[in-house]
Amino acid sequence: MNSMQRLAIGACGLLAAGGVMEGVFSGGLTQPAAAVVGRPATPVSVAGAARRTTRRVIRRSTIYAATLPVGCSSIYIDGVMVYQCGATYYQPYNNQYVVVYID
Repeated sequence: MNSMQRLAIGACGLLAAGGVMEGVFSGGLTQPAAAVVGRPATPVSVAGAARRTTRRVIRRSTIYAATLPVGCSSIYIDGVMVYQCGATYYQPYNNQYVVVYID
């Protein structure tokens, strides 16, 4: 290793040590964590609290259909598969479909 390489390595070491020492003298090695209220990950966030506490309820009706209307798509609500056909939801039941209400 020549003297130029040793000088470069020594300079890098001093720069790194200066950065660490600056962090130590300014109050720690890391910046303080700050939660921003309103972000979903914060405990007091309205969106985060609603997501953790709100469960949707699927209520069956007495309206049955032998087949689904055209253009339905399957979706999952709280782990239950239902079919959404416009504003109406259907759930498979035996060999037919029952209209369900999502609350």
